[in-house]
Amino acid sequence: MKHPTNFGTALLAAGLLTTGTAALTETAAAQSTDVSGTIKFQGDAVVPKGHIVIQLEGPAVRDVKALAVKTPLNSDGGKKAIAFSVSLPASATASQPLLLVARLERADGWLLARGSAKLRADAPVDIILNTVMY
Repeated sequence: MKHPTNFGTALLAAGLLTTGTAALTETAAAQSTDVSGTIKFQGDAVVPKGHIVIQLEGPAVRDVKALAVKTPLNSDGGKKAIAFSVSLPASATASQPLLLVARLERADGWLLARGSAKLRADAPVDIILNTVMY
């Protein structure tokens, strides 16, 4: 049996669809973007002892600041991989070419290693640290 559809019913359905789509979009935009991944050292060696700072770099980033890391990133010199999770600022969008840069520093601030990886939407980031040559 076929039900008759009138103009009011069609208008109500279109309004509900539009409202639901807008609410879903606003919810997704309001959520902070968290990025996770691993940091490894070149040649699959043990990550040297030090403190790791993760920064966001790119043409759209006005001031380079360390990102808010969920847990302190310190290497005790005994692990081959260190997991991390950071929160990106609201101004960072996936349409911009952005890099996550990891810096391994000694306690006195001397840079030991640096690595970077392109930020991809909905994918874990793997950063390989390379020894810095002075």
